[in-house]
Amino acid sequence: MLGIERRQKIIDRLQQDRKVHVTELSKEFSVTPETVRRDLERLEKDGFLRRSYGGAVPAQPINEDLPFANRTAANHAEKQAIAAKATGLVNNGYSIMADSSTTVLALIDILQAKTDLTIITNSVKLLNDYARAGFTLIGTGGGLRAHSFAFVGALACRTLEAYNVDLALISCKGLDRERGVMESNEPEALVKQVMVRQAKTRILLADHTKFDQIVFMRTLNYADLDYVITDREPKRAWVDFFKKEGVQLIY
Repeated sequence: MLGIERRQKIIDRLQQDRKVHVTELSKEFSVTPETVRRDLERLEKDGFLRRSYGGAVPAQPINEDLPFANRTAANHAEKQAIAAKATGLVNNGYSIMADSSTTVLALIDILQAKTDLTIITNSVKLLNDYARAGFTLIGTGGGLRAHSFAFVGALACRTLEAYNVDLALISCKGLDRERGVMESNEPEALVKQVMVRQAKTRILLADHTKFDQIVFMRTLNYADLDYVITDREPKRAWVDFFKKEGVQLIY
C-alpha cells in the first residue's frame, strides 16, 4: 500500500471513530509503528489530526471545520459514490439550491451531463469552477466565510428566500438520531435551513463518517428531508430509523 493510500485510510478512520491507535494501524497496514508515526506526523502538519499518546485524534474542535483543501481531499471515493447515486434524482430543467460542501460539489461535477439546470448557491468554489459549464448560475452574495469559500449572512439568506426550487442539495458535519442533522458553525447552518424551506424536494448527501457524530449546531430535523444518500449501508438502527421517519435512504 502506498503512503498516500495509507494516510487517506487514517483520515477516514479518524472521521469515523474519532481516534486511531499506532499499534492497531501498524497491524492493519502491515508496517512498522515508526512508519505509522511518520504518517501521523505528516497528517498533523497538514492539519488533519492532533497526535496524542499512542495515536491521534481529529484536529478540529466540535465547532470548527477542517480547511477547505483538507475537506476536498477527505473521503474522495465516498463522495464520488454518493454523487453517482444522487444524479438520478436530478432531471433536466431542474432548479436547484446547492450548499458550499465538497460533497455537493462532487455531484455538481457529474451534473454537467444534464441540460438546462439552474443552480442557486452560496459556494464561491462552485461559481468559479463551473462558470462556463452550461449551468444557469445564481450566487447568493453575502458575507464571505473564507474558511469554506461560502457566502453567509442576512443577504445570502434573503437571496435564497426570493426563489422556489425543485431541489435542495446539502451536506452536513454530523448525524445523530436524537440530535438531528448538525453543522459545525451557525452561519452555514442558517443558510442550509433556508435552502430546505425553499425546495420541493430536500436531499442530504452524507458519507458514512458523518453518522453518529455530534457537532456544534442542530441544523435540521429529519422531517425536513426527503432523501438521505450515503456511500454504504448504515447500521440497522439507522435503516430502521429513516424508515420510521419517512426519509428515503439510498446507499
